[in-house]
Amino acid sequence: MNIVAMRWWMLWLLLIASPQLLAQTGLGSTRELVSERGGADRVALVDGGRAAPLMLDQADHWGVLRAAGDLQADIASVSGTKPALYTGAEKPGSHTAILIGTVGKSALIEQLVKANKLDVAPIRGKWESFVIATVQQPLPGVERALVIAGSDKRGTIYGIYEISEQLGVSPWHWWADVPPRQRRTLFAVPGVTVQGPPAVKYRGIFINDEEPALAGWSRAKFGALNAKMYTHMFELLLRLRANYLWPAMWSSAFNEDDPDNPRLADAYGIVMGTSHHEPMIRAHREWTAHRKDYGNGEWNYLTNEAGIRRFFADGVRRNKAYESVMTMGMRGDGDVAMPDAGGLEANKKMIEKIIADQQRIITEQSGVDQRQVPQLWALFTEVQQYYDAGLTVPDNVTLLFTDDNVGNLRRLPTPAERARPGGAGIYFHMDMNGGPFSYKWLNSNPLPKIWEQMNLANAYGAHQIWIANVGDLKPLEVPIEFFLRMAWDPSAISKDQIGAWTERWAAREFGAEHAVEIAALVAHYAKYSAWRKPELVRPDTFSLTDYREAERVSAAWGELNRRAVLLKEKLPARQQDAYYQLVLHPILALSNFMELQIAAGRNQLYAEQGRFAANAEAARVRSLFRRDQALSDFYNNALANGKWRHMMDQTHIGYKDWRSPQTNLLPALRSVQAGEAGAIGIAVDGARPAWPGDGDPPALPGFDSINRQRSYIDVFSKDGRRPVFTTEVDQPWIKLSRAPVPDASEDQRIWVDIDWRLVPIGPAQLGRIAIIANGQRLNVNAFATLATEDERRASAGAFGGLVGPIAFDAMAAVRNIAGKTARWEALPDYGRGTGAMTIFPVTAQSVTDFAAAPRLEYPVYFAYAGTWEVELVTAPTLDNYPGRDLAIALAVGDQAPQVSRVFTPATRDSETFLGKKHYKHAADNARVMRFKVRIEAPGQYDLKVIMVDPSLVVQKIVLHDSPLPDTYFGPPSQPRNPVQDQGPAAAAR
Repeated sequence: MNIVAMRWWMLWLLLIASPQLLAQTGLGSTRELVSERGGADRVALVDGGRAAPLMLDQADHWGVLRAAGDLQADIASVSGTKPALYTGAEKPGSHTAILIGTVGKSALIEQLVKANKLDVAPIRGKWESFVIATVQQPLPGVERALVIAGSDKRGTIYGIYEISEQLGVSPWHWWADVPPRQRRTLFAVPGVTVQGPPAVKYRGIFINDEEPALAGWSRAKFGALNAKMYTHMFELLLRLRANYLWPAMWSSAFNEDDPDNPRLADAYGIVMGTSHHEPMIRAHREWTAHRKDYGNGEWNYLTNEAGIRRFFADGVRRNKAYESVMTMGMRGDGDVAMPDAGGLEANKKMIEKIIADQQRIITEQSGVDQRQVPQLWALFTEVQQYYDAGLTVPDNVTLLFTDDNVGNLRRLPTPAERARPGGAGIYFHMDMNGGPFSYKWLNSNPLPKIWEQMNLANAYGAHQIWIANVGDLKPLEVPIEFFLRMAWDPSAISKDQIGAWTERWAAREFGAEHAVEIAALVAHYAKYSAWRKPELVRPDTFSLTDYREAERVSAAWGELNRRAVLLKEKLPARQQDAYYQLVLHPILALSNFMELQIAAGRNQLYAEQGRFAANAEAARVRSLFRRDQALSDFYNNALANGKWRHMMDQTHIGYKDWRSPQTNLLPALRSVQAGEAGAIGIAVDGARPAWPGDGDPPALPGFDSINRQRSYIDVFSKDGRRPVFTTEVDQPWIKLSRAPVPDASEDQRIWVDIDWRLVPIGPAQLGRIAIIANGQRLNVNAFATLATEDERRASAGAFGGLVGPIAFDAMAAVRNIAGKTARWEALPDYGRGTGAMTIFPVTAQSVTDFAAAPRLEYPVYFAYAGTWEVELVTAPTLDNYPGRDLAIALAVGDQAPQVSRVFTPATRDSETFLGKKHYKHAADNARVMRFKVRIEAPGQYDLKVIMVDPSLVVQKIVLHDSPLPDTYFGPPSQPRNPVQDQGPAAAAR
């Protein structure tokens, strides 16, 4: 290698090792468009204290001129130098310029096209597309220019904001107080970038459940949910390349509350709609305010058709000048089921008539054929049953399929449905007030789950509309952006790039130095909060007695809390507000909340056991409850100098059903009176009772030399003082050590380990542990089984040991055998564990020939012959495609595969949306599919998981030959046994 090549190689290594030196790009484009480094062929945007002027045509769209003003301000905020902005025939007096315009609207752009300086053929006539190019000598006196040209109004605006983002201005600069990067020199990198059209035509959000947080904040800051607030939201959406909004509707009426709302939405470039149950661009609040003016005032087409038709007509006429998507059909008064018209067939005919009448009204009132006005029919809750029963929908109406209000899609379009002129779309939830349960506080939407479901929507052709219910907007900043970026270009974010996308997001907001850690913090808190949404967590959710489940949850949140606080100290003052909003507050608040619930559970358990520590746990719950309020108060009153007052007003402690508690409620707590001085008790791993008590001496869960378990005994005080005790063992292979119990007390934990070098080979060996204090002697039994040489060989390289259940992650397959047309692939970081496995392509046909089906193989060691239950922990996927049962097959060794189907004629009503089992699956964010297998002889067998239907996601596999304790996660996953010898000497190592 010559010297020059070596220098370039060393520079490349330096760049890899120093991420802060890597080019900073936006999340909309991976190509660097703006750099701090100059060059002979680069366009100076800011250099030497001078900024290239912005040049536009005054005849261009008002929204384009306004967005150019944002770019002007963004350049100034980044560089400290404000460029001039010209919209007439003025000559810039500069050798460089930024030229901006819309094809067919800007004479400036047309002049460049005619002079062959700019090629707009790739975007001409396309929806929301843009080209960004550097051009030599574009105008007399201008040597070089950066040109931003859009195919239409929003195309140009998106191009403008792409440059803003690459300058170093986050789309969240106002909504999350992300400071702009500081860069004194700015140069446009030569080249041409073309983007668009987007994959999904209408991409947007639904502001919902806005009381008390967003609405309270908006009233405090702006006086109402008015144009002063909404213009900030319009700008945010455009910076995120969104174009569509369902406005807040609980206590407001967007079009009536402020006439500037719809006018400015259209001028900015936002397509307005109304929610799934508010037809014909009219808010429900408009009906409740004016119902007396429309017939008999009943929201019932059977009894008040003429009045409701007039209500519809007034809405279309009022908004006909603005770009809108019309919601069609009707539900009941206030987002409930439509009044019954006389049974299923009568209800179908009624909705068909309503939609036909609405389309006639659109034509009459808008002055154009209704087919030119975008329309949707939302198949929300009970509405889908009418469609499934054969209701006929005009083919120009978009079928807006929905999820189950928790992020699991209820329906995907068929080829015939996506071929309709109106196509299909998705209404997705990141927030919910209602059934099956409410979740409105903090973000519990992990990106891998959003990706998995919306990838289905993309692959099955739901490309007309993607809209997400985002509650108060804050604090769902990260999943909102991910959803909208994916809607623009799903191919830009693969399942294996979600982590990298999050790191790019973190680098944009906080710089490259801490991007990896910030991305990990954000991903982990969303993952942990989706284990079970906080509104559903109760004191007894996580087991306090088995598998140290609650302790492991507490430890995970505690470690995340520690890392987030540590990183806070490393960030500069100007980033602290943004860090608190986007990273630190959700981690502090959620970790505090989970600890509160676990402590409340300990209080109840300890009171049952007679532990004096129940009182310390009660005190801790009260302290954590006060801290919860303090965290909200800081967000509301101190953060960003009080900018976000009321934004954290949402109650979240004390849910009894789907209704939000009026105020946060302290969990029920118990107290314990002090017992005899020096009195102690014990509680053991895996048992709820305490001793001394009735019955036999307690026994620890079994030990074996393959699994090498560890167990514990808690020694607790009954008098409030630190317990004083001694221990004895009757076998040399029992090893004890002490540590504090991980709670608020001074109680002691005895860890029990086994020295496998000293355990005799053979059946389970009994050892006894004695805890001695104040004249008491409490015995605990321990059973240890040392594997024989044959057992060691048979279990080597397999999952499973001699004692207890067997559990492992689905991603741990030893062999992944592809089928003829499909294959199993990993979904990294999905669900409860390290990830999950699902079928690709997701559009694959169902398989009936098991020999040709994709399969995963896991070596499993069964220590005993007999009947074993195999549990596949899957995602709570719904019956989202006609004709599929959501089936999967399983086989052990050479046995014939067994097929398990989620949705059968007998189970469908219970398993599907709002069925009896649906609540549990949605709340657990998991479903368990069960098989029974017969093992004729101990040994190692291949367990095979075989595809039948696509879209089923497998997270974990659990096997057991006796009932499992009642826990949330089940037994923890374990790695495969090592292949090398597992004899006593190996165990000792």
